Amino acid sequence: MNKTLLRTTQIAFIAFLFSFSTTKVLAPAWKIDSSHSKISFEINHFFTPVEGFFNEYTGELAFDKADLEGSSVHFTVQVASVKTDSEKRDKHLQSADFFDAKKFPEMKFVSKSISKTDNGYIAKGNLTIRDVTKIVEVPFKVLGTGDHPMKKGVEIMAIKAGFKINRNDYGVGTGSWAATAVVGDEVTIKIVIEANRKK
Repeated sequence: MNKTLLRTTQIAFIAFLFSFSTTKVLAPAWKIDSSHSKISFEINHFFTPVEGFFNEYTGELAFDKADLEGSSVHFTVQVASVKTDSEKRDKHLQSADFFDAKKFPEMKFVSKSISKTDNGYIAKGNLTIRDVTKIVEVPFKVLGTGDHPMKKGVEIMAIKAGFKINRNDYGVGTGSWAATAVVGDEVTIKIVIEANRKK
């Protein structure tokens, strides 16, 4: 074997070993049970907290407390599914004054990393609302894990998360609705997830 061919073979072998060693192994995938999960929010109207939620969303969750590097979360929320116990207010929130659901039908969160804290975990990633994407940190706790008592070989996990954003950072509230005298700027987002997976 000539020197050029030998050198080429060595480089190819080293590249193969490097690519193999850096391949990211994903943590176990969990299926989200939407009937026992909820994405809700709270914002002030004058001085009164008003609650709402989004009832249409999809989520991809890969989580293992022993493999946080391989863990990830990806949520997509349908803006038009917003509910606040007022049909008139729901339609207004979907309008161009706020979310502009026709132009921007989805909100998304895609994690970049998940890390351990003293009180639980933090998912750090990109939150996109309307046409604005910002890095946010989402603290969450694992409320518990265990075997499903009615489904053999199935494990259940519950997660609770909560964080705050400024709606004006994302352009949610245009024109006079950007002011905070009537509708506050701070939004508290709460997430409860029940998920399961086959062991």
